[in-house]
Amino acid sequence: MDMGSLVFAFTLLLSAAVIVPLAKLSGLGSIIGYIGAGVLIGPSVLGVVDEPETVLHFSEFGVVMMLFLIGLELRPAELWRLRTKLLGQGGLQVVLSVAAIGGAMVLAGLHFGAAVALGMALALSSTAVALQIMQDKNLMQTSSGESAFAILLFQDIVVILMIALIPVLAAFTLGDLVVAQQTAAPSTGGDGPSLLPPQPQGIWYGAAVIGVFVGMILAGRILLRPVFRMIARAGVREAFTAVALALVVGASLLMGWLGLSAALGAFIGGVVLADSEYRHQLERDIEPFKALLLGLFFISVGMSMDLGVIGASPIIIVAGVVGLMSVKFVIIFCVTRLFGLATPAALMTAVLLCQAGEFGFVLFQFARAEGLVSDILITQASAVIALSMAMTPLLLIVYTKVIAPRFSSPAQTGDTPVDEREPVLILGYGRVGQIAQRLLHTQDISATLIDHDGDHIQFVKQFGNRVFYGDATDVDLLHQAGAAHAKVIVIAMDNADQVLKAARLCKEHFPQAKLVARAHNRNDIFELMALGVDFVERETVRAALAMGRETLRFLGYEKERSDRLMDAFLRYDYQMIEETWEHRGDMAKLIEKANDTRDFLRRTLGEMDSGEEVEEVLEERLEAEKAS
Repeated sequence: MDMGSLVFAFTLLLSAAVIVPLAKLSGLGSIIGYIGAGVLIGPSVLGVVDEPETVLHFSEFGVVMMLFLIGLELRPAELWRLRTKLLGQGGLQVVLSVAAIGGAMVLAGLHFGAAVALGMALALSSTAVALQIMQDKNLMQTSSGESAFAILLFQDIVVILMIALIPVLAAFTLGDLVVAQQTAAPSTGGDGPSLLPPQPQGIWYGAAVIGVFVGMILAGRILLRPVFRMIARAGVREAFTAVALALVVGASLLMGWLGLSAALGAFIGGVVLADSEYRHQLERDIEPFKALLLGLFFISVGMSMDLGVIGASPIIIVAGVVGLMSVKFVIIFCVTRLFGLATPAALMTAVLLCQAGEFGFVLFQFARAEGLVSDILITQASAVIALSMAMTPLLLIVYTKVIAPRFSSPAQTGDTPVDEREPVLILGYGRVGQIAQRLLHTQDISATLIDHDGDHIQFVKQFGNRVFYGDATDVDLLHQAGAAHAKVIVIAMDNADQVLKAARLCKEHFPQAKLVARAHNRNDIFELMALGVDFVERETVRAALAMGRETLRFLGYEKERSDRLMDAFLRYDYQMIEETWEHRGDMAKLIEKANDTRDFLRRTLGEMDSGEEVEEVLEERLEAEKAS
């Protein structure tokens, strides 16, 4: 490595290390800090980097990794649930935005083809900016976050159609479709097999796309899980990281070969593995690379802002930014309201997506290659894109502090926790947490209660409960609540991911406390067991067994027998969870074990006549099964 590369790397890291924390502390956010650092070291100021496009292309892989991690959190069933928002809101937003922006360009004197090309480029929003803000603000699970994500995903899909349309627009503008098609046709040189992707037309291209998607799904289901199990058993951490990165790169290469978005390929790869028991390990391994590359991406956006161009035509650039963001804001707000979003959520979605995005730079490259748009117009439009991306975090601050309070009543909060050195800390005071606390209260055992819903806290106060307000996954708040002195921490939130995160924090920072956690299903139990949680209970299992027990009584079973049948079933079920935990990644083994368990319980419990025999025979048969 030469000295120039070292100077560049040092300047990049130093500027980010100094400017980004200052921007974060000032309330502007990390994105503005990264973009500001890029402007400082870019060609317009210090000139450390002469070709920011090179850095931009490399750092775009951070966006790819972010889409992969989001895919890991979005199970296929959840993606199917978003289909209406994906096609309806996403499709309508793109069509209306292209029409409005392209129409404005035609009125400004541009040819139809150039106007539509600009409209397509500027209609796309920034996946990197919007998703980073949504993650920072915990908006992914909100209605505005879902709508924004669906629109962004549709844009990532439709960008390939836009790329395919640019040669057609160029031919239309030039009035010579045949010549333009011949000029645009790729050449393999005739000296060997071509590795070019199938062209986006005809039945063969469609078959290739379907084949790649099916192959990715089968590889994720059949091949990758055994590989992950082998690596996990070997205990080679760096190999797991290597496979995770290879998976993201491979999915991106497949999509690139098809001419589709690399980010889309990574997203699909994440969705395929969303049900995998290794998804949390994948998240932990990829997160540092994603954060580093995404920061580099925002720095490169700042470096690409040509202050000379902005200074030469400030009125055009500023008018372009204001006009673009205003038009897209109105369109996105109207579209999301049309699909039933409440006004505050629709406004938030519009703020998140009213900027132009990184795919605009890609479309400009194709438009330049076709001679469709002049270099000066592309330079000005690129400045509009970069400025609109930089303006989004600032616009969000204005919206949050000025506009949002006028459209929604302030959320209820509550008192912050205090360390009262109670022996028990209950995180989540909903249905489950309340029942646990009521049982403790019968023995005069006091507990510190934490919940994140201010309205719910106000409601339970009416019944004499003192509940503190706070995020149970914030380690500083847990310290403040006395977790360091608690003997038992009960994790009773209703969000499975939050339960897992809280358990991980408590295990790491408060090892003296026994952990009792709530789970939704067996997969949650397996993940919590892997963390070393002391006791895990599925929230519905005892209620379901009680309903089964009462059904037996209505069918004529004696009370004692039905009670003991329920107890024996529950005890055996817990034992099977412990035994199947080591096979949690092997679906075939889990199915086999489930069938064996069902047959064993039917034979054992079905043949008994009295409660006493149930326990004795169950114990005997369990010992016999272990011995065999």
